[in-house]
Amino acid sequence: MKQARGADESAIAGTADGKIGRGDSKAERLQKILASAGVASRRKAEEFILQGRVQVNGQIVNQLGSKADPVHDHIRVDGKLIHPADEYRYYMLNKPKQFVTTASDPQGRPTVMEFFSRIKLRMFPVGRLDYHSEGLLLVTNDGELANALTRAASHVPKTYLVKVSGVPSEDALNALRRGISIPLGDSESSPGHRGREARVRTAPATVQLFRQGENPWYEITITEGRNRQLRKMFEEIGHHVEKIRRVEYGPLVLDLPPGESRELTAHEVQALYRAAKLSAPGIRSQRIETKSSPRSRSGEHAKALSTSSTDSTKGSTRKLAASRKGREPGTSHQR
Repeated sequence: MKQARGADESAIAGTADGKIGRGDSKAERLQKILASAGVASRRKAEEFILQGRVQVNGQIVNQLGSKADPVHDHIRVDGKLIHPADEYRYYMLNKPKQFVTTASDPQGRPTVMEFFSRIKLRMFPVGRLDYHSEGLLLVTNDGELANALTRAASHVPKTYLVKVSGVPSEDALNALRRGISIPLGDSESSPGHRGREARVRTAPATVQLFRQGENPWYEITITEGRNRQLRKMFEEIGHHVEKIRRVEYGPLVLDLPPGESRELTAHEVQALYRAAKLSAPGIRSQRIETKSSPRSRSGEHAKALSTSSTDSTKGSTRKLAASRKGREPGTSHQR
């Protein structure tokens, strides 16, 4: 085994076949182990390795391609021991407004993980819905699937119902369908205040009228997930977005009231793997349910508009209050 000494610690460069741990019967590449554990994407995990932030059995590993046994070897990132998941769980949540899609929030706002506080596994949301948006959110502890779904190359379609102020012209909607230039940064922008800000062109989108009115609803399908993308797209054509509700994520169709969650069926999990271009996992969780009866997508989309945002937020707050008294909130079909 080759070793290279740093200032204070030894670093494993890896053997000829890349195996560095004690057990090699189930050896996997380190970046895959870290991604599967939900630590980071594979690309980010590779950066951690090159930066010397990963240890295997107490020794630093800094060579890509190095392998370890996720069960028998002690793997640490920044000194924190990584625990491989022995059971994968997959949930759909109908996220209400005024919840942050993150594990914790420095501003103290409620997070979507409060709906899963009684599940004793390290769960995390897949992708983002901003603070004022609602709808379908996937939550899991399957890091490999999560990273595959969220990488740009996956092109997983996401469908939203979007309510806007005023009625856009057909030419404006066609601009959205073709792809439109939007600000790349986090700050909100308007067409008259572009300056020298970095911009990016969106991929083509599917846009169709969902409900007529002075402030109509549109059904929009995109394959990207840029920060505040839909809001920026409509701002570019001169229309403010009032509400956003995600109703589909790849093969998943929202079928829950606001603030409720359920475990995915085996069929849905396998469909997600296909959408992410990963090998079908089979039934990897002991709690995945049998397939439910097919539902009408158009009917579910209409149902998504039947509950007011104010009522859904109040109801979610009540469920969280109940959970703090010992009941698991917002969760249906659980065993």
